[in-house]
Amino acid sequence: MKSRFNPYALSPDGYKAMVGLETYLAKCGLEVNLIHLIKLRASQLNGCAYCIDMHTKDARAHGESEQRLYALPAWRETPFFSARERAALAWTEVVTLVADGPIEEEDYEDAREQFDERSLADLTLAIVAINGWNRLAIAFAAVPGTYQPSASNRST
Repeated sequence: MKSRFNPYALSPDGYKAMVGLETYLAKCGLEVNLIHLIKLRASQLNGCAYCIDMHTKDARAHGESEQRLYALPAWRETPFFSARERAALAWTEVVTLVADGPIEEEDYEDAREQFDERSLADLTLAIVAINGWNRLAIAFAAVPGTYQPSASNRST
């Protein structure tokens, strides 16, 4: 398997803009493990092998359990996720799959039970970001398997 080309090297200012959003999200107050879960779930829905590999490794590096990672595609059927995580995962799915139909008022109200408006805006920005990264990785055939979390991405 071979990558088509490195879009980040050819469009460094665009890449910096994407990284700027990630920098904001790292400081926005959302729980780190929650962000890992929604990034992984969106990547699963989008079929992005590179991002699934990356975000599984990042989640593990931050102490996420194997059980929860394995169960993530069937999160509704398990007792492993908190009400807040369930709301975030459901919101991730409707935002990621927005082309399949409208986001219903009930979906929004369910998310609002767990997130204030600011947190929901930040959660949605995180979902938008990972969907963008997924599309870049898929479009340019990023090769999964080589990513390793940096020391700063690991829990202590």
